[in-house]
Amino acid sequence: MLAEAERVEAIPTKRTPPPETRYLERDEIDKLFTTLPKEGSLALRDRALLMLLYNSGARAQEIADLRVGDVDLVEPLRVRLHGKGDKWRSCPLWPQTVKALKQLETVHCRDKNAPLLTSRQHKSLTRFGIYKLVKRHTVTLRPTPPDAKRCGVSPHVFRHSIAVRLLEEGIDENVIRGWLGHVSLDTTHRYAEITLRTKQAAVAACLPPDGLLEIPRPNAGW
Repeated sequence: MLAEAERVEAIPTKRTPPPETRYLERDEIDKLFTTLPKEGSLALRDRALLMLLYNSGARAQEIADLRVGDVDLVEPLRVRLHGKGDKWRSCPLWPQTVKALKQLETVHCRDKNAPLLTSRQHKSLTRFGIYKLVKRHTVTLRPTPPDAKRCGVSPHVFRHSIAVRLLEEGIDENVIRGWLGHVSLDTTHRYAEITLRTKQAAVAACLPPDGLLEIPRPNAGW
């Protein structure tokens, strides 16, 4: 079958536009964490979950696999994530994220092999459980760009949201690549195409001189 296999291999790959990357704006993130419930063990867990998703940009399965020993809640503040290709990476944690994690019952048990985030039955959260929790708390949010077919928010939207936020803050793309665990820098480059504010900053940095006096140009980080 070598001849047939070579013919199949010679078929050119069809070029199709990549799917739009959906993310949450800063005001939507602020609204989400402002309106989250604050009382009860499940409310504390859900806040820690959403904060960890946004802070680390981790995939849902990476969050589901976390154990108590994978997070350092004293300096240096960080979480160790087991990602694709059996690769580990460390991600810094914000003080707000650490504060939310310290309130979890699983952390108080001090069993480093225990699941970090658990269900009502005290079992490790699954990827599908995380998806349902995210959908429940973000039902009123509509990611950018809006999509009538997929108007809900998935855990991966938080991953895109932190990538866009870091890019807008002028963080180097290599740092973002390591933050998110991308194998190729090309995967990180796509975020530069989806945020209008970054394009506006590029335009502002390249303004032509107005008459004889040149307008001071802001120093855009990226």
